[in-house]
Amino acid sequence: MNTARTVNFREALRFWFKLGFISFGGPAGQIAVMHRELVEEKRWISEQRFLHALNYCMLLPGPEAQQLATYIGWLLHRSWGGVVAGVLFVLPSLLILISLGWVYVVYGQVAWVAGLLYGIKPAVAALVLQAVHRMGGKTLRHPRRAPLLWAIAVGSFVAIAVFSVPFPAVVLATLALGWLGGRWAPAQFARAGSGHTAAVTDGVHLPAVIDDHTPTPAHARFSRARLVRVLLTGAALWTLPMGALVAWQGWSGTLAVMGWFFTKAALLTFGGAYAVLPYVYQGAVVEHGWLLGPQMIDGLALGETTPGPLIMVVAFVGFLGGWGQQVLGPDALFLGAALAAVVVTWFTFLPSFVFILAGGPLVERTHGKLHFTAPLTAITAAVVGVIASLALFFLAHVAYPAGVAANGWRRPDWVALVLVAVAALALIRFQQGVIRVIVACALMGWALRGVVWA
Repeated sequence: MNTARTVNFREALRFWFKLGFISFGGPAGQIAVMHRELVEEKRWISEQRFLHALNYCMLLPGPEAQQLATYIGWLLHRSWGGVVAGVLFVLPSLLILISLGWVYVVYGQVAWVAGLLYGIKPAVAALVLQAVHRMGGKTLRHPRRAPLLWAIAVGSFVAIAVFSVPFPAVVLATLALGWLGGRWAPAQFARAGSGHTAAVTDGVHLPAVIDDHTPTPAHARFSRARLVRVLLTGAALWTLPMGALVAWQGWSGTLAVMGWFFTKAALLTFGGAYAVLPYVYQGAVVEHGWLLGPQMIDGLALGETTPGPLIMVVAFVGFLGGWGQQVLGPDALFLGAALAAVVVTWFTFLPSFVFILAGGPLVERTHGKLHFTAPLTAITAAVVGVIASLALFFLAHVAYPAGVAANGWRRPDWVALVLVAVAALALIRFQQGVIRVIVACALMGWALRGVVWA
């Protein structure tokens, strides 16, 4: 660190607390906020060190913005600094989603609330279409330049949408294809930029606390003993609560099943929350029945309009699952649902802390080496196809809210589909903000429900 300047832990604590309440706009917006505050204004970290940390986090499964906050907190104030930064990035979103979950289950059938949700669902479908457009443009490039990446994307779409192949199987197959592709066609699998660097500009200010030439702090250097210590701590923090849940409710208890399921989900979130949502849908909706498909869309809309990582939609899934399964009995529905949301959040984010605190130096050593990045490039291509399958799922539920079987693909909800088209045009063509589009669609849905169906 720059010996002339240091960052007081209390000052950092205040910033991480504030960040948890202003981190809207998905990972791109959250990273932009951190860059403006930490690089340009506070000068806690330099441009190059910030990008180095960001590129590391982009290689990992999990929410990259939350991991970036954890990483910078770790560089500044050791392990506790990373833990505090990561927890405060998530905590406000958890509390807000628990509150919104209660409003949803208690007042969700009220006419004006149903009208708002009617308008929000098309906006969410448009957001997923935007994610396909954005990620596809960054990853797949031109079909002639990267035909193998296009083949992987199309194959993953068909596997998920047509054959219902489990998402983990798609990831494992893609890793193998990427490993082979990096050797047979390395030019196609050369990793492109993270997609965030274009929005980052270097300001000329005072030297940063962690500057370009600042030596790596002693606590951030690789040590086998430290690696083992962090891994054992992480294993204990997973085993103890899981053991308590199993001892309390058994292996088949709702909370234990949620903990195990969302641990697996946390390890599969390459490409962001949209990439893992098909897996969450398969497990939470189809396999376990914790909530319904339309409720999943509503939860994603709430996740988009609250601060924190988008993957926090899993807290909403946990809340509805805990409420519906009555994990603490019928007389404690709210407490049981809130407990389920906390359990889901714990097991979803614990791996991210372990990745940052234990794996940082190891991943930095391999960054930029094709044999390591080619499989991850292949996964990113597969994620495009996976998100496209999610878009198809959402469009089907928006067009046929009662289910396709109810009318055999006839009489779709054309009003909802027009809302999807308008929202997609606003997001993709006119670059409107997510919250603005969701609010506008919600108001249109409320007006249509109140006027057209009155």
